[in-house]
Amino acid sequence: MRVVTLTEPDDFDGWRDAARGLVAENVPPDDVVWQVGNEPTDLFATAADPAPTPTPGGISVPRAFLDLARSAILGTDPERFALLYTLLTRLRQEPKLIEDRADPLVRRLDRIAKDVRRDIHKMRAFLRFREVEDGAGSDEGGTRFVAWFEPDNHIVRANAAFFVNRFASMRWSILTPEVSIHWDGKALSEGPGASKADAPDGDPTEEVWKTYYASIFNPARVKIGAMLKEMPKKYWKNMPETALVPGLLAAAQARESGMIAKARDTIGGNSLIAWEALRDEATGCTRCPLYKPTTQTVFGEGPVDAPLMFVGEQPGDQEDIAGRPFVGPAGQMFDKAMAEAGVDRSRAYVTNAVKHFKFEQCGKRRIHAKPGAGEIDACRWWIEQEQMLIKPKVTVALGATAARSLFGKVMTIGRERGRALQLPDGGEAWITVHPSYLLRLPDPAQATEEYARFVEDLRTVGSRIA
Repeated sequence: MRVVTLTEPDDFDGWRDAARGLVAENVPPDDVVWQVGNEPTDLFATAADPAPTPTPGGISVPRAFLDLARSAILGTDPERFALLYTLLTRLRQEPKLIEDRADPLVRRLDRIAKDVRRDIHKMRAFLRFREVEDGAGSDEGGTRFVAWFEPDNHIVRANAAFFVNRFASMRWSILTPEVSIHWDGKALSEGPGASKADAPDGDPTEEVWKTYYASIFNPARVKIGAMLKEMPKKYWKNMPETALVPGLLAAAQARESGMIAKARDTIGGNSLIAWEALRDEATGCTRCPLYKPTTQTVFGEGPVDAPLMFVGEQPGDQEDIAGRPFVGPAGQMFDKAMAEAGVDRSRAYVTNAVKHFKFEQCGKRRIHAKPGAGEIDACRWWIEQEQMLIKPKVTVALGATAARSLFGKVMTIGRERGRALQLPDGGEAWITVHPSYLLRLPDPAQATEEYARFVEDLRTVGSRIA
């Protein structure tokens, strides 16, 4: 059994040199034990052997393997050195193996490398320096910037060059539990690991930054789930602005609720002013990226005391241009079916689950594209506010997207169609197809049959508000 001792847990150069020598001697992976420093090793291994002599000409391996190894070495999986050596030996016989992402060994190393790359990104994004007065001598004394960070992997040395290049004119230190790095403006040095108590808690400039951050904070752009996924709470303690986020969100929600309540009180229960305020606020919505390429927000339309509310999928090309829902071909079919069903269209409020037109550009035409789950969830707040203001007796979901928005989960039209359902807020809801579905049917006989079913669905919901 061969024992290879590396100087540090991120010692890529040491691993590479040892691996070259082992491959040159045709040492099988099962006969090698890798260890870092004096850490405990295999019970049956012999004392650490001299490092194998690398092959003079090196070993030819795919560039993708080197990139993978440089990242995976920085991980915390105790088997990473052995896994990489196993992959290296297999590549000698299977040069294309690195391209097989279904291979269990390649897949496992990919996961380690991906976690390392994510950790490197988070260190760059969430590390915060704080200003302190350095007690060094007159030649080097003055201001120093100190940061505390707790990486999940052995990334500090590999990440040092980024901070040197970005903050070359500053004198700084980055403290972590494993190792500390220091830059004096000329050279980089290392020190032992530190504790959180060794880092400063704050500095005077943080108060200025907090004030500025609070002034530019836009709650309409905040998506809590995405924020926590990209910025787990373990990093919040490093950033002064994160302490403000819960309060800013709560204050924004309180202002919105207060605005609606005040409007209701002002007009004695009539929701018109509140609805107009909500519509005006929606015109500036940036909760999802769909607002960027579109003409405008397309909000709901109809009487604010409507007993019947219809929710479609999203505005189409004509609705985006006009700024009104249900004015395109599908809207015209909807109006025709409502008339045949004997339902007074003027008593219905119509809106969409998503307020911006999602499309793909095809030459000069804008082709409809189905909204994704994230876009539906981002717009769900507006639907909830519309429901709260309109308070319809019956709500109708036109299509699967609308049903998902109203119920907060995937609903099957074929299974749920034709019967009354209960919304999460207790209201009555029905599910049917979207008029655009009828327009897409290529078979005239089927189109006629499905249109008749649609009219019957509308007649049924119309009877619920009679």
